[in-house]
Amino acid sequence: MRPRTRRDVLRTSALAALAVPLAACATGYSDDPDPLALLAEQARSDAAAADEVAAASAGDADVARQYSAARTAHAQALQYEVDRLNRPKSPVQAVVPAEQGMAGLKQRLATARRQAEGLVDGLPRYRAGLVAAVAGGCAGLQRVGTKLGPGTDPGQVTAPASTIPPESVGPVQRALSAEHAALWIYGLVNAFLPGNYQVSVAEGIAEHHDRRDACVRMLAGVGVEPQPAEPAYITPKPVTDPTSAKSVVGIAEADAATAWRGVLEQTDDAGLRSVALNALIGSARRGTRWREAAGEQPVAIVLPGAPQT
Repeated sequence: MRPRTRRDVLRTSALAALAVPLAACATGYSDDPDPLALLAEQARSDAAAADEVAAASAGDADVARQYSAARTAHAQALQYEVDRLNRPKSPVQAVVPAEQGMAGLKQRLATARRQAEGLVDGLPRYRAGLVAAVAGGCAGLQRVGTKLGPGTDPGQVTAPASTIPPESVGPVQRALSAEHAALWIYGLVNAFLPGNYQVSVAEGIAEHHDRRDACVRMLAGVGVEPQPAEPAYITPKPVTDPTSAKSVVGIAEADAATAWRGVLEQTDDAGLRSVALNALIGSARRGTRWREAAGEQPVAIVLPGAPQT
């Protein structure tokens, strides 16, 4: 048997997710104002503030431009969804901090992440995945440079107390596959990285061990055999030096975020959504630092969960 590629691991999840937006179209019309409208307005306001910082401060311009591009993309994705459902319009007002400059952008980012995280549990499946990706994008931005964060880590991922519903078995198996692959890649790159990366490698391994074990417990709890790890995985690019090693770890984190967004888009279970949201945000934050160390641009993935090529 040939080693599995990261594309093999994610293909089934990506194909399953394609049907979700179509299913979301059948959710029906609501007379309530759209909760995503505030998120979209906040993103537009944040992007405009970042443009002002980029124009005023040459030293902060690069980070501010990345910030603006990400928040503009968030606004566009959210507004598309708001327009699609076309609920009654109501006045919304973005939160504007008293601080200006990078300090203000930092406060805005924390607010935007908090707003998005707070909505995930009560949204329809497709919207839950989208808003979780916005939260993950904000959490990733908090790890760019030193002035936007550091932001808070989501905490250890543990299996929920209740059993997972039957429709969640497939998505959790795919998340387990992504966690197996991430652990294998962390073990591989350890030999290529200098000693000052050992703590980061150990932290990444510990986090993915927790997620793997949570997946195993969730599946075993409903009498399903957890999928075992492959003997080896084909990396998306050759690992030959520290830079390529860092890049591959960043890709592994992006793949994990993709798998966990797939879980969010295919469950209504509150406990499982919490697990998936924490895992997605954790990978967004960790992946940002690895991409930054590899010298990649943009440093933070705008909407974590989209399959990477």
